[in-house]
Amino acid sequence: MDENFKFPTETVELPSLGLIYPKDNPLSSGKIEMKYMTAKEEDILTNQNYIKDGSVLDKLIKSLIISKVDYDDLIVGDKNAVLVAARILGYGADYTFRYNGQQKTVDLSTLETKYLNEDHLDEKGVNKFKFTCPASKTVIEFKLLCGKDDAKVKSEIKGLQKINKNTNPEMSTRLKHMILSVDGKTDSKDIRNFVDNYFLARDSRSLREYIKSFQPDIDMTFNLESSGGISEEVSLPMTVNFFWPDSNL
Repeated sequence: MDENFKFPTETVELPSLGLIYPKDNPLSSGKIEMKYMTAKEEDILTNQNYIKDGSVLDKLIKSLIISKVDYDDLIVGDKNAVLVAARILGYGADYTFRYNGQQKTVDLSTLETKYLNEDHLDEKGVNKFKFTCPASKTVIEFKLLCGKDDAKVKSEIKGLQKINKNTNPEMSTRLKHMILSVDGKTDSKDIRNFVDNYFLARDSRSLREYIKSFQPDIDMTFNLESSGGISEEVSLPMTVNFFWPDSNL
């Protein structure tokens, strides 16, 4: 192949605008360069091992990113933006799927991007935010989870479920990994003790609602109208079929 041949690429703007990444991290530019999908990426999409272990979408996106960045540094909202951009570049903006027996088509190019407002940051270039619990007045510092954090959370949950198959510790485990300090205490033992024994349910809910209000992301929801005329807001199904609707996988 001609060494001068280059794949066409596109620049994707991150919902975080790069504001939470350190200055020496390439992600601080707030942009990622991606190449268009090829047959190589379709091989990834049909790799049964990747599908079974749940890594197929991550493998796909890593293959598409041209920028010299660590994919696992991306926070969830930025990853979602890259996923949607990859789908549009690979197969177009119209995404047709079935949900609860209904066929639905969503124009992915119309999905709203929620950008990070710098005012929420404790310090630019630092993934740290502050929240005062409305009930207990506890001051919490927390971060938005990135891919590396998410992998640790999933590993811990898997371990806990081996001990007790009936447990569902996802929410509390995520909080333990998100929270950086509680009333100035940064020790992991103090944070875990707080979440398990002192974090009031109403304060926990208020924190989650606060994070949802400003967290940079792509709005992946759409309105689905039931046979009774009731409109329900649901999330787009993110499977292999999101990238290859005809794969039947």
